[in-house]
Amino acid sequence: MAMESQTFFSAENRIAPLGIVPLAGARELSEKVEAHLVRWAKRAGMDVDTFIIENSCPRFSSGDSKGLIKSTVRGYDLFFVVDVGNYSLTYNYFGNENHMSPDDHYQDLKRLIQAASGKAHRVNVVMPLLYGGRQHRRSYRESLDCAYMLQELQQMGVSNVLTFDAHDPRVQNAVPVMG
Repeated sequence: MAMESQTFFSAENRIAPLGIVPLAGARELSEKVEAHLVRWAKRAGMDVDTFIIENSCPRFSSGDSKGLIKSTVRGYDLFFVVDVGNYSLTYNYFGNENHMSPDDHYQDLKRLIQAASGKAHRVNVVMPLLYGGRQHRRSYRESLDCAYMLQELQQMGVSNVLTFDAHDPRVQNAVPVMG
């Protein structure tokens, strides 16, 4: 294991510094992944305490939001981690508590990618449950949200999307040159 971590974190193999941008609903998963990465980096001789880049998406009472990245990401290899299936998060909407939907999580992801504003070396998205990924057949006049989401992320500069639940592998045809 020590040899693998030295290879992965060696200065000659590294292209850009690693940054993990956990969205609110994926904080726990991001911290577990980061704990392993920090341990491996220290084995490789790096002096690193964290790979997490602090961020937030504060909401206004109207439900509108904005994305804030709280440190520099210039030249970083960023991994945005989002769980669109996390319904436990809430926000205040005109004085009422509203649960975040997959659409809300996806919008926050786009806000944070925009906040990085093209400064990152590479942008990757880790989305365990693929947004709109359960839809695998198009019926008459029906949107294909998953395919459009992938195309939209590609247009925003995302290089790779990592998922564990691509219900239909044909969805990759929406972005044939994206990882």
